[in-house]
Amino acid sequence: MGRVIVIAGPTASGKTAMGVALAGLVGGEVVSADSMQIYRYLDIGTAKPTEAEQNGVVHHMIGCVSPFSDYSVSRYVQDASRCVDDILARGRVPLIVGGTGLYIDALLAGTDFAEQADPALRRELQMQYARLGGQAMLAQLAEFDPEAAAKLSPNDAHRIVRAFEIYRATGVPKTQHDRQTRSVPPRYEADRIHLSFRDRADLYRRIDLRVDAMMTRGLADEVRRLLDMGVPRDGTAMQAIGYKELAAALETGGDLTAAAEQIKRSSRQYAKRQLSWFRRSRDALEILWEKTPDFARGIQIATDYLHTRGYNVSVK
Repeated sequence: MGRVIVIAGPTASGKTAMGVALAGLVGGEVVSADSMQIYRYLDIGTAKPTEAEQNGVVHHMIGCVSPFSDYSVSRYVQDASRCVDDILARGRVPLIVGGTGLYIDALLAGTDFAEQADPALRRELQMQYARLGGQAMLAQLAEFDPEAAAKLSPNDAHRIVRAFEIYRATGVPKTQHDRQTRSVPPRYEADRIHLSFRDRADLYRRIDLRVDAMMTRGLADEVRRLLDMGVPRDGTAMQAIGYKELAAALETGGDLTAAAEQIKRSSRQYAKRQLSWFRRSRDALEILWEKTPDFARGIQIATDYLHTRGYNVSVK
């Protein structure tokens, strides 16, 4: 089983800087686990690390997908696992760095996405949902997967279509498929380090300041360029926080200041969901910042921990 280091936490918690610093100390390379940094041209709003911020550390899974593409967790597991395996094969240490908990957990588990999307099948099922409606689709789902049907709302088109898609692709109901997936040993052993703030108000303040900085750096112009390129507003890339709010304002002549305030609210709500997700990992080393990140202290705590986990940590 391969072994990796995970640096995770909510937005604006300092994951990029910590990941780069630790990669330099353990002979590692960063594999991004951010569902929006994978897209090309989404730079400012995703806080994509610049060349200077990468500080010579090799980064993978950043800016590698067209913004016209509808990327998915299944594709991420495929692509990122190839990166991780290559890093391990070269005798280096993979550091999984990001805030998309679903991507991180799926990668570590080595989730077998046997139900990988067949675009034609998905379109067929989406059209079927549109034609029949959620209630009728749920009734059909109950015939082969009553447990899944009982948990879903008729309005949850995505999950209903997904359940049909898994069954059609594998011949196994989603409920059974999920149980089988959970019983498989994880693909990678992970040493987890989670970052956050002791007082959530400090995290929220940092998020607000970062949004202000993004607007100053030209986030609205970045979104305008994407729209001018023809990137669809309903595409996956343009659903990123910061992009969907500004795209709506730019196309309707709305107030960009009001859009920025909405970005702050959405970012804070997202951070709250991230915190809830990462709290489930009880074996993680948690580093809590005070008012602002103290990276010297954080790196010392992290390297002490990695020493105990058997890593060869150089001192700089």
